[in-house]
Amino acid sequence: MANASKFETLNGFPREAITLANWRTRPYSFWSFRNVAEMVRSARIKTASPASLPQAAENPELLARPAAPGESRSISDLLSQSEADSFILSRNGKLVCEWHAEGVDRSDPHLVFSISKSITALVAGILQDRGVLDPATLVGDLVPEAKNSAYADATVQHLLDMRVSLDFDESYLSQEAYARYRRAMSWNPPSETGNDEAVLSFLCSLQKANGPHGTDHDYLSPNSDMLGIVLERASGERFPDLCARLLWQPLGASADAFITVDPEGAPRTAGGVSCRPHDLLALGQMLINGGAANGKQIVSPRWIEDMQKNGDEGVWARGSQTSFLKTGRYRNNWYQVGGKSNAFLAAGIHGQFLYCDPDTGTVIACTSSQSEPQSDALDQAMLALFARLSTET
Repeated sequence: MANASKFETLNGFPREAITLANWRTRPYSFWSFRNVAEMVRSARIKTASPASLPQAAENPELLARPAAPGESRSISDLLSQSEADSFILSRNGKLVCEWHAEGVDRSDPHLVFSISKSITALVAGILQDRGVLDPATLVGDLVPEAKNSAYADATVQHLLDMRVSLDFDESYLSQEAYARYRRAMSWNPPSETGNDEAVLSFLCSLQKANGPHGTDHDYLSPNSDMLGIVLERASGERFPDLCARLLWQPLGASADAFITVDPEGAPRTAGGVSCRPHDLLALGQMLINGGAANGKQIVSPRWIEDMQKNGDEGVWARGSQTSFLKTGRYRNNWYQVGGKSNAFLAAGIHGQFLYCDPDTGTVIACTSSQSEPQSDALDQAMLALFARLSTET
């Protein structure tokens, strides 16, 4: 009882109030997004040697600056209003500013939602450079179960670039297709019938939309869950172990990460990774350092150049995410800001960002527990802030 009372005192509700039906809604998400492994069965992505975090750089002067030119609202005000949990900024590998919401410990892991896609793509890139994965391979050749689905004749590169022709509605609050998808990944309560699929069965039931693969950019999360299964089939290794061996351990991550898995152990590579924000920052730093960290080449410069340069602006302009980035591109599950900027980023719903500007050596990691899955106004405010901080700090 004492422990339960302490939990309720700290969080404003008892632990038993959080369920699979409400864990992604406020106020519960403020706790559950930092404790996902208690909500959904999860596999561990092991680090090589756990380490303490560097000394914090609080920088109240920077946080007191206007959030945008001419605004009375400060940067710290914007972070609070956007329901951010942690915000960390570095320049040339040195911490410049660190902010955490009250009640957040800087060592807490946090669910990064679709930043998971970008992490998975890095693993795919490493396998490609090692000759284990050919992005031109048809998904159906690696996953025979998908032979009667939309994925049968889609290539691995189509998955990476979100250019699969797929009849699926990416509506996060939908009680139809998306709710069925979340039951398959064990993120929602089971249906009353108890006949829910696991992830692979769900993916293999999806059919083509009108038109061929490779034409338009259509951001659909099932593509990245299929990518995780593809990586397991190509490598013969479970994704959590693969990610640990190829990425997390060479990176020198300070703590284990986690990834949610379905009842059959399939990894939620589209959105199930949790990690410390500082380790997310280290991942971004590795990329702007040409793919190297701790004296080891982790991701090849070739792959990074491909990710930065080979997104198609015309395809982006015709696609489903132009309200997010007006002049953007998308390649290998990473966004490029486009226009005159060389910045690139990974992003997830409920306010997750990893923003990297190689021209100024700036990396920004921001994790949040926003009430709504998606807010165009908050996204635009945060992206504008990141771009300005990249040149001003």
